[in-house]
Amino acid sequence: MTGTRGYHHGDLPRALLDAAVEVIAESGPAALSLRDLARRAGVSHAAPAHHFGDKAGLLTALAVQGFDLLADALRGAEDLLSAGVAYVDFAVGHRAHFDVMFRPDLYRSDGPEVRAARERAGAALRAGVAGLANRDGGPADPGRDALAAWSIVHGFATLWIAGALPPRVGDDPREAARIVIRRLFE
Repeated sequence: MTGTRGYHHGDLPRALLDAAVEVIAESGPAALSLRDLARRAGVSHAAPAHHFGDKAGLLTALAVQGFDLLADALRGAEDLLSAGVAYVDFAVGHRAHFDVMFRPDLYRSDGPEVRAARERAGAALRAGVAGLANRDGGPADPGRDALAAWSIVHGFATLWIAGALPPRVGDDPREAARIVIRRLFE
């Protein structure tokens, strides 16, 4: 084969993942098809299956990429507030990844690469929560605190993306997230 239909594409798996991000951003994960991704990447319809096996395999790779990106975004956070804002910023800036990562019915969530990437992201979130004081007088529980913080920022990010928040929240997701996350300290 020659030209754009040839196999010498460069980094075909990355090109297919990039195309998947575009499709999911446009139409959601249900609209994703390997045949359409092949067409968008200018390769044979069999090429995506060669690299990912099937749609679940491609979405597994996308989830791993998303958890790694999230871990990177959270890693620089100095405290709970900056971790929460980084989480919301990731969700808004990487919406396609976010749409897939928390839908384990779409991919092979029990795969070792997914578990490892999810653990890296979880560890980064727990590190951001580590300084949260326990106000109920009991022993510190970093796992419980991380779950509470994650629930709040994930819920906020989901509501923001869905456009379900009232207009008074404003149009800056980072600033709106700061206001919500600060409530954890009050």
